[in-house]
Amino acid sequence: MVEKAFYYNCRKQLSGVPFISFVADCGERGKYMSVSEIFGENVFNLATMRECLPKATVKSLEKTIKDGTPLDLSVAEVVANAMKDWAISKGATHYTHWFQPMTGVTAEKHDAFIAPADDGKVILEFSGKNLVKGESDASSFPSGGIRATFEARGYTAWDPTSFAFIKDDTLCIPTAFCSFSGEVLDMKTPLMRSVEVLSKEALRILKFFGSDATRVESYVGAEQEYFLVDKELYEQRKDLMLTGRTLFGCKPAKGQEMDDHYYGVIKERVSAYMKELDNELWKLGVLAKTKHNEVAPAQHELAPVYDNTNIATDHNQLTMEMMKRIAQRHNLVCLLHEKPYEGINGSGKHNNWSLGTNLGDNLLKPGKDPLHNRRFLLFLTAVIKAVDTYGDLLRTTVATAGNDRRLGGNEAPPSIVSMFLGEDLTAVLEAIRTGNDTYDSVKGFIETGVVSLPSIKRDTADRNRTSPFAFTGNKFEFRMPGSSQSVANINIIINTIVADALADYADALERAADPMARVDELIKETVINHGRIIFNGNSYSDEWREEAKKRGLPILQTTPEALPVLISDKVKKLFTRHGVFTNVEVESRYEILLENYVKTVNIEALTTLEMAKQEILPACLAYTDTMVSSVALKDSVGIKAPGTRLLAERLSDGCEALIGTIDALDAVMAVVPEGADALETASYYKDEVLPAMEALRENADTLEAIVGKEYWPFPTYTDLLYKV
Repeated sequence: MVEKAFYYNCRKQLSGVPFISFVADCGERGKYMSVSEIFGENVFNLATMRECLPKATVKSLEKTIKDGTPLDLSVAEVVANAMKDWAISKGATHYTHWFQPMTGVTAEKHDAFIAPADDGKVILEFSGKNLVKGESDASSFPSGGIRATFEARGYTAWDPTSFAFIKDDTLCIPTAFCSFSGEVLDMKTPLMRSVEVLSKEALRILKFFGSDATRVESYVGAEQEYFLVDKELYEQRKDLMLTGRTLFGCKPAKGQEMDDHYYGVIKERVSAYMKELDNELWKLGVLAKTKHNEVAPAQHELAPVYDNTNIATDHNQLTMEMMKRIAQRHNLVCLLHEKPYEGINGSGKHNNWSLGTNLGDNLLKPGKDPLHNRRFLLFLTAVIKAVDTYGDLLRTTVATAGNDRRLGGNEAPPSIVSMFLGEDLTAVLEAIRTGNDTYDSVKGFIETGVVSLPSIKRDTADRNRTSPFAFTGNKFEFRMPGSSQSVANINIIINTIVADALADYADALERAADPMARVDELIKETVINHGRIIFNGNSYSDEWREEAKKRGLPILQTTPEALPVLISDKVKKLFTRHGVFTNVEVESRYEILLENYVKTVNIEALTTLEMAKQEILPACLAYTDTMVSSVALKDSVGIKAPGTRLLAERLSDGCEALIGTIDALDAVMAVVPEGADALETASYYKDEVLPAMEALRENADTLEAIVGKEYWPFPTYTDLLYKV
């Protein structure tokens, strides 16, 4: 048995041996385990089930996990007992139903396995009832008005399709979460509903192509960007601690303009963090694959291998949690805010989405001849139709106060939803539109001109980093989500709108005398009717904004502008038609998201005022007094010092301007609408509070540039970005 002390305690490394994790007790001789040995060691996965459970039980669970068949509750008692024994053998003392309320993070209530025995001792027990059902206080989580404070009871229900795992000596059981009266209060349940709907509608299509598939899944790979900052410096910044972003800070002398951080050599301290993060994620069964430096200083990325959307969502939540936790062990803090620093790139979470059958077919794979690949083209155009019809709804999935600061800033796609297909597929669709049977392909090989280097096979499309929804070979990359977001709501929407388009297609095919001829018609009709959503150019340009207006694409710049789409009749009918949300559930999410926006900006505004009044203004006044005293001293001895006098005047004027903007923000905050509807309040924060905060910051940042460093009350951007 390998000792439970990890390489990061010993700071030892193994070189020259690929895919090896070092595990040792610092006082003993080091031992080595391969990644394949440690991967999933803390997960009650199918391999573990086969060791611990009867064959019939495993077979029953496999049908639920792989085919989506209903759970046989008779197996719960057997599973619970085996799960408990396995968890205890791994050092677990407690269990928890691990769920995802509308807070955007996970929740857990820990119960010990212990139960009293007659002899004054305890026994360890965990029943099928404990596994299948839990109870939580539903009124303490966001409900958007569904639950009153006194209506407290809520339930958690075991999700057998996502494996239980051990974290902090606790058995964590992924679960859904609902209220006493049955309303959904979490993100997992509607996500699983959307997958079921997508599978149902896709199978209706596939039967016309002779497929034997019995289930279709959406698959997701969520690339996670993040910043690291020294913990000691972080703790000196009230804004970082309370809001996750810097509310003040003038531009450092060196930002990202040299392009030397992107894919650069990873610093030793960061590398140690990344190695431990990989190890801990692998133990939890998370397929952490790629790691590298991102564009901005102190910014990095982790990307996993694809998994089905439900598990990928669970794993992304675990990834964000472990990123934060492990950073602390390295005296670092992980920042997941979309825009922690002004003037440099923010962080996103690229949602790579694809469709596949339980037979292993990728339904978005063009094949060698995409122009004549009917099945591919039908699924491709279904996505085109979905994104064009519901582009405004797709925009709501990324509407947060943090992401509003990131979108469109020459670092992320703009808030206008469009699709990039690349030259090859665009040529294919143009050939379909015009009735041509051939097209000019860009595929081929790139010759480097160096004999010793191999020819490089060209992909069907370049990568357009400015596009919100880009086709990248056999999947779509939705690049608008913010780094701190759960990917659940994003994929609920994508799954549902694509299912809706497929349902329209299936209805048409089921009525058709010649289904294959109708397939061709549907593809062409969609290209003609929804081609406006396709744009392969520079989405940052002013020209595109004007062009998007001409095309009639929705332009929703901010969260308060975007969120009302959620409660439009069109969207409500979409969700209720497919059983993904009830009207009440849609309205509750609208209220929750608006309330989150208001609370976020309110906290930022109050923190801005506190820092300005208690830290920045006193520091600036103190430095101003020093300069004024210096001028007075020079005057007293007859020394002419026009530069010092000018600096003192600039400081004095700057302090007065700072006081003015502090008072202005105070005044704006004093009259925030009370009793108004949530949208009115959110709009007030957008239109009045945020501009007042920016004006105050501008004055403070101007002063930071001329106040002596020893006077400035907290670490600067240079400290935060380069002392990692």
